[in-house]
Amino acid sequence: MTTMGIDPAQLSDEDVVRELRQLHATRSDTFFHGSDDALAHHTSRTNELEAEYLRRYPEREVDPFRLREGARQR
Repeated sequence: MTTMGIDPAQLSDEDVVRELRQLHATRSDTFFHGSDDALAHHTSRTNELEAEYLRRYPEREVDPFRLREGARQR
């Protein structure tokens, strides 16, 4: 599937983060109420932007409480 929108590699860091936040904020509505095409597009675009973010920040900060060990400590 080809997604619409600017190639994530062409976006600034701030734009990638903004786009990801918007997609994550609208995920539930798209999942529960969007058409099959809308959901497929949403998923594809999210995957593109997440992959770009991880490419740029492979050593991103990971909250230790989000790891299995940290969850056990809670």
